[in-house]
Parts: sequence; structure tokens; C-alpha cells
Amino acid sequence: MKRLNGVVAAGHSETADAAVEILKAGGNAFDAVIAAMLAACVAEPVLASPGGGGFLTARAEGRSPQVYDFFAHTPKRKQPLEDLDFYPIEANFGTARQTFHIGLGSIATPGFIRGLFLIHQHHCRLPLSELFQPAITLAREGVVLNHFQSLITQIIGPILRATPAVMSLNESPANPGQLITEGELHRQPDLADFFDALQHEGERLFYNGEAGQQLVRDCKTQGGLLQMEDLNDYQVILRAPLQLNYRGTELFTNPLPSLGGTLIAFSLGLMAENSSQTSTSDPESSLRQLARCMKLTQQVRQERFDSMAQILNPDIAKAYHRQMDNGGLSTRGTTQISIADTQGNLASMTLSNGEGCGYIIPQSGIMMNNMLGEEDLNPGGFNHWQENSRLASMMSPTLIIERNGDALVTGSGGSNRIRSAVLQIILNHIDHHMPLDAAVSKPRIHYENGLLSIEPGYDEAACHALLDEFPEQQLWKRKNLFFGGAHSVILKSNGILEGSGDERRGGVWRQLFNR
Repeated sequence: MKRLNGVVAAGHSETADAAVEILKAGGNAFDAVIAAMLAACVAEPVLASPGGGGFLTARAEGRSPQVYDFFAHTPKRKQPLEDLDFYPIEANFGTARQTFHIGLGSIATPGFIRGLFLIHQHHCRLPLSELFQPAITLAREGVVLNHFQSLITQIIGPILRATPAVMSLNESPANPGQLITEGELHRQPDLADFFDALQHEGERLFYNGEAGQQLVRDCKTQGGLLQMEDLNDYQVILRAPLQLNYRGTELFTNPLPSLGGTLIAFSLGLMAENSSQTSTSDPESSLRQLARCMKLTQQVRQERFDSMAQILNPDIAKAYHRQMDNGGLSTRGTTQISIADTQGNLASMTLSNGEGCGYIIPQSGIMMNNMLGEEDLNPGGFNHWQENSRLASMMSPTLIIERNGDALVTGSGGSNRIRSAVLQIILNHIDHHMPLDAAVSKPRIHYENGLLSIEPGYDEAACHALLDEFPEQQLWKRKNLFFGGAHSVILKSNGILEGSGDERRGGVWRQLFNR
């Protein structure tokens, strides 16, 4: 088997190293992304879990891109909210506080495991036993908690202290009764045992077997919604990606019912009508156009939430284009893995567990998602979701094929900031001709609910000049995880591989040359 060169970008060194280990063993980008998604559950447990879900935008060599939707699915039956284990907690972000809802009543049907097995079936070269091994070893031997993981552990501390089981899983080995902190070794032996069993027994262990049955029993007796038929009937959905052409570059991203890709496409349509974004000689005009674009994108989401499929209609978009000319117009638990190999395989995967619901499936080490308690995913209000349907998401794993044949793989964590992070990387790379690392590291802005958030590095005079149109501004003192974590890689047409781990979310990148 020919060994491939490859490049990986991810939110933790152990996640990236697991992918590189598999590439060294002869795997392709898809083998590597499976090893990485498993390792992320160990190294980035607040952001990724077998109890959650995600999306993969994949291009296999010689084939058209596809999107694997293994995101959370709503239960088939509702119960009155007062009968559920569903309650608020407050997370402290330092500069702000945010309320999340957790408990067994917040769990949606997870797709992580079924997605993993289908991706392996369709695209992988190596046996599952090899792909699971890095994560199993990590979980048994432990991962030293780094600064970023320690930070988000403290932010969602109320969730990690919500039950004795979840506290035990995240307890400091040196200071019992306290959460684990930076520099301490985090071992997860139950998760290692679960992964070991899963690689041998297959997905039925979770969806039909012991782990799933225990989850359903606890939901029945402790205020949850999931039943065996929710787990049995869960299906990964293969979708054609949303494809668009932006200034001669082909983009492939997550389609509806997820919202992020469609909103990115709408934003790019606005920017394509304006040439000022292509110039950096007028920082005020450039910043104003970008801020207007974000403001209009939020406006169209609010005005046309029930008819999102129509917003790319040219006639509807024209009204928003005119407003571009005239003016007057929370962190979430997500992580990104981007991989390319020299065979031409591209994998952009975004994973989420929400913030986690505080419930651990006994003897599995798995904290389940709280997707039904995510305000962003339930715009109509809690418990108003449609039964037996895919939840919408902002996650937007994206592939970009340039005119010269270069292929860029990107995506981001960050809830509503996902679309603005991915948008700005596209604009930086295509319009401003920035190399990948500069495109990822450039300061970002984000507009939401009347507030323009601005990272340091923008021209102060330009920011001040925008007060006439954007009077509410938050000028951040340093780059922040609030603005996403867009870990990205590029496979150039000449075979050169490059990557960029987004510093805002502890990102790293690794390059492999097999000899």
C-alpha cells in the first residue's frame, strides 16, 4: 500500500498527532480524520463526544464532494417541559455570563458513532482496530490538560459539577472535589474500555446494545426523551454540498437544513457585488462593507428563518445588495479537523457536543449532548422543536477549489461566529490573496444583535468612523475563542502541503512526508 503525504490541522496536538500516526501507517485523509475524531473525544472532551454529532464535507480522489450529516436528531416524541430533567446553569466567560440548559431532557439523538462507521465503510483503507488505537491509548494513559482545555473546563464548570458522575470524570487527581486544571493528567479509563468494545462489537453496541439500552432506561426514569426507536432508527444523511462560485473559485459547504453554509453563501453574494473589499488601501471602507455584510446576513436570517432556501434567489438578494451600498441597516462546544493528502482526498469535519448535558452513560465515560437545550438550535423556544427531524446548525465544514487547482480545507467552531470566521478566511485568501496562515490569523470582526465585536489589530480611526452606523462596539483586548477556531489546511496543485492551527482555540497543524 502506497503511503501518502498529508497535512492536518486540529484543535489539540494529540488530535493532530493521532491523524499523523494513521497517515504514517498508510492511511488516507479519511482514515486520519476518523482517528482524529476519536482522539478529540479524549483530548478535547468539552468539544467532542461520542454522545454528540457533526458534519464531514469530503472529497475523495476523483469523486465529487459529499456532505456526511451525522448531527443530532430530535426525539420522536415530546413530553411536557415540566416533566423533563431540564434546567439552566450559568457559565462565566469572564467578560460575560451565559445561560445554558442541561439535564437528560436536553439530549437529542446522537450521530457521532454511526457517522464514524459509515465514513469508514465508504472511504477508508485501514481496519478500525488501527484507527481506534491512538484514542484508546490516550484515554488509558491520560492527556495533560493544556491551557485552552483548562479554560473551557472552567467556563462550563457548573455542567462538569452537575452530577457526581460527571464530576468524578473531571475531578482533579491532586485536589479531590475540584475540577481538573492546567498541567494535570486527565485519564479516562471507562472511555478507553468503551472504545475497545466499540471497535469489536460495532455501532450496535451504542444504538442497539448495552450502552444505548442504559441511556434509554435512564431517560425513562430520570426525565429524558430518548427511546430505543430513536437510537435504532437514526440514519446518517448523505447530502450534495451547497456549491457556489466566488470570483472563479469553487466552494463546497454544508447545505440546508443546516444554516451556516447558506448564510456564508449569502454573505459572499453580497461581497461579490462590492469591489471595495478587494482593496486594503481604504481600511474604513473595507471594514464598513464587511460589517454591513454581517449585519445584513443576520437580518436575512431573522426575516426569512422559515424560508432560508429562498435567500440565494437573485431577486430576493437584490434588495439586500442595495442596502450594502446605502447602509442604514457565546462560545459553543465545537471543534474543527481539516486534513488533506497527496492523493487528493480532502476532509473537513466539524464536531459538537453542545456544552454537554451533565449526564454520563454509566461505565462508558460518555457525556451526552445538550442539543435540545441549545438556544441557537431552538430559535422557536425550548421544547418547540419538530419531532423526528434534524436540528439545524451553524457548522460549515468547507472545501475551496481555486482556479489554479489549489484545494483549501476549512471550517470552524464557535456557534454563530462560525459563519463569520469562515467568511473572513475566504475573503482574506481569495480577495486579499493572503497565504493560509495569514488568512487564519488576521483579526476578525463579528456582528450580532446590534453589537459589532472587533479583535485588536484593526485601524483605530476606521473603527471610530464606523460609530455612525455601528454605535455599539466591543473592542477586544486580544484574540479570543469567541471569534471561532478555524483550523485549516491547503493542498497546492504542485503537491505542497500547508496548514494553520487557529491560535484562538489552541489550534495546531502537522505535516507528514512519508519516505
